Amino acid sequence: MSDEIINRVANSKLVTINLEDYYPKGQRVLFDIKDWLFEGLVLHEKDFRNQVAEYDWSQYQGSYMAITCTTDAIIPGWAFMLISLHLEPYAKKVVVGNLEQLETSIYQDVINNMDVSEFQDKPLIIKGCSKKPVPQNAYTMLVNKLKPVATSIMYGEACSSVPLFKKK
Repeated sequence: MSDEIINRVANSKLVTINLEDYYPKGQRVLFDIKDWLFEGLVLHEKDFRNQVAEYDWSQYQGSYMAITCTTDAIIPGWAFMLISLHLEPYAKKVVVGNLEQLETSIYQDVINNMDVSEFQDKPLIIKGCSKKPVPQNAYTMLVNKLKPVATSIMYGEACSSVPLFKKK
């Protein structure tokens, strides 16, 4: 009997996919318009338009932006669109919502543009833990993108994974 330790995981055909590896660089910014509202609740069109026009949007060069209002104000849709138009020359992406919705939208783009041909007919494991803010929705989008090409899909680590899908 040999005393040699064999790493069966390293020798397997199992391919690990880590969504953290696909995390796009760029600052994430939550832009709250509450400070541009009268008493934090009322949007006065003329004042709002002036603030948008005079604001230095260039500070968001290369950023990913989420536009929100954290008060209970009723904000007309055009207000978010107006800000978005001013951010467009600078920001990589603009969404209306919170930072998790922004990350979900970013990953939706990443996964939609992902070439999965390299995973054709392979057993896959989607790494679960991440130090970067990978939203839960990204894992769902990824598994649905991979299902048509993979022979099997698992979640977790190679030493302790959860089987999700096996091609029949």
